[in-house]
Amino acid sequence: MNEHPADRLSAAELKDWLRDAALNWLAHDGLWFRAVEDAYGMEKAIALDKKAWESFTVIEAKRIMKRLSIPPGGGIPALVRALGGRLYALINVQEVSEADERRCVFRMKACRVQDARKKQGLPDFPCKEVGIVEYSGFARTIDPRIETRCLYCPPDPHPEDSHCAWEFILRD
Repeated sequence: MNEHPADRLSAAELKDWLRDAALNWLAHDGLWFRAVEDAYGMEKAIALDKKAWESFTVIEAKRIMKRLSIPPGGGIPALVRALGGRLYALINVQEVSEADERRCVFRMKACRVQDARKKQGLPDFPCKEVGIVEYSGFARTIDPRIETRCLYCPPDPHPEDSHCAWEFILRD
C-alpha cells in the first residue's frame, strides 16, 4: 500500500492540511454556485444550492457524530460539540453563546464567503434561505427535538461583528 503524504505530518501540519482541504471545499462550492448563477440566475442557483445542502448537511452531521462519538439525541450539548466539528469551523470564526441544556445561540463572527464579497465590493451574499435548510437539517440530525430559528442572516441587516446568528431550542 502506498503511503499518503499526510501519514508523516505532525499534528500542527495535519491541522494546516485540514484547513487547506476546507478552503478547497469552500472554493469549489463557491465556483459551482457562481457557474450555476451565471447560467441560470440567482434564484435558480439558490434553489439548487438549498437542494444540495439538504443532503450535505445531514451527511456532514452524521460523519461528525461518528468521528466525535456523539450519540443521537444528545440535545444542545451534542449540537454545540458537533458545530465545532464542521468544515466551516476550520476556516470561519464562530461563537456559541447563551448555551445551556435547552438553548444556545450560534453566531458566524467572520465568514470567508461574506468577507471575500466585501473585499470585491459586492453586497452580502443572500444566504438566509440556504442557511435555514443547512442549520435546521444539521441540528435535526444531531437531535430531532432541536428547532432552529434564524435571528439574522443576509440579506437581513446584521451587526458589523457578525454575519448571521441562529438560535437552537430543545423541544420536548
